[in-house]
Amino acid sequence: MTTLRGMTWQHPRGYDCQVAAAKDYARRTGVDVQWEYRSLQAFADGPIAGLAARYDLLVIDHPHVPLAAGLLAPLDGAGHDAELAALAADAVGNSHASYAHDGHQYGLATDSAAQVAVHRPDLLPAPPADWDGVLELAGEGRVLWPAKPIDAYSTLCTLAANRGTPVAAEPGRFLAEDDAGAVLDLMHRLAERVPDWCLEANPIEVAEALAREERWAYAPLAYGYTNYSRRGFRPYRLKYVDIPAGPRGVAGSQLGGAGIAVSAYSKKLDAARAYAVWLASPEVQSGVYYDAGGQPGYAASWDDDRLNDDSWDFFRGTRQTLEGAWVRPRTAGYMEFQDVVSPWVTATLRGESTDTELVRRANALAERLLGDR
Repeated sequence: MTTLRGMTWQHPRGYDCQVAAAKDYARRTGVDVQWEYRSLQAFADGPIAGLAARYDLLVIDHPHVPLAAGLLAPLDGAGHDAELAALAADAVGNSHASYAHDGHQYGLATDSAAQVAVHRPDLLPAPPADWDGVLELAGEGRVLWPAKPIDAYSTLCTLAANRGTPVAAEPGRFLAEDDAGAVLDLMHRLAERVPDWCLEANPIEVAEALAREERWAYAPLAYGYTNYSRRGFRPYRLKYVDIPAGPRGVAGSQLGGAGIAVSAYSKKLDAARAYAVWLASPEVQSGVYYDAGGQPGYAASWDDDRLNDDSWDFFRGTRQTLEGAWVRPRTAGYMEFQDVVSPWVTATLRGESTDTELVRRANALAERLLGDR
């Protein structure tokens, strides 16, 4: 029996679905895929070089793709080009394209996500439509917001892109001070109205609080998890919807999600590529993958009536946000830039630094790390 080793991330959405799909694949093909996991934080910012040396299959965050020259095997040109073309045509927004680089496809968007809004319909039948409504509701003590460093930074990026002034749009520059000031002003006003622990929370922790407690009713920006919209997953179900409207409507949310990739060091490249393409197929994504807690990445699943009925219209309810999502810069220095700047954003929200200092330091770092495209 052929055996492949895979590394994913720690959550039913990241791990359970892979294990279930692998069992089905073994039954069909005799190929055994053994999955392990790492933390969500390690998934977001951990290097993949060491992992590529030890695993055949990797579930990765798309900004790692430009750094992966020589580490990941191209999926194109290996007998699967027809399937890849079909997947590209079935993409949700830029999710599939975000795993392409330098003319090759290095991953498949088996999990599509962006920052979206989420509420408890039993406590809040209609979520706020815009940011004025969000701040009013937050003033009543009913709003949570994941704002630990990486998530606070993601919010900054979403709000900036929604204003039409995305981060790092110009080589060597973070944001103009006026553009950053408008975004940070909104973030400060929101931070003043949510519990202090939000500045240490990630989207999973916020979803857990919303799904278990009676006090909280809404979060305006948090990466979506279909698990919390399904019956029986937690005491209360959550409904995910498009983000609050800003200057560009609901466009500009930072694209997240996860993709399946193949290590260039794998001694079983053909088998690994075949599994990756199979995992991304509509039959699998809308079947065993979703049923075991996965969050599919392609439009055939996002349009599926059964999946939408089961997840309280998670996919249709957030589709507009996904279609207009913002893709992080495709430069080699961007991941380091994001990792360094993220703690500065949360520190600024805590009052440990000024907005001016944050912008000055971020622009100086951008000049060093993001000057060349």
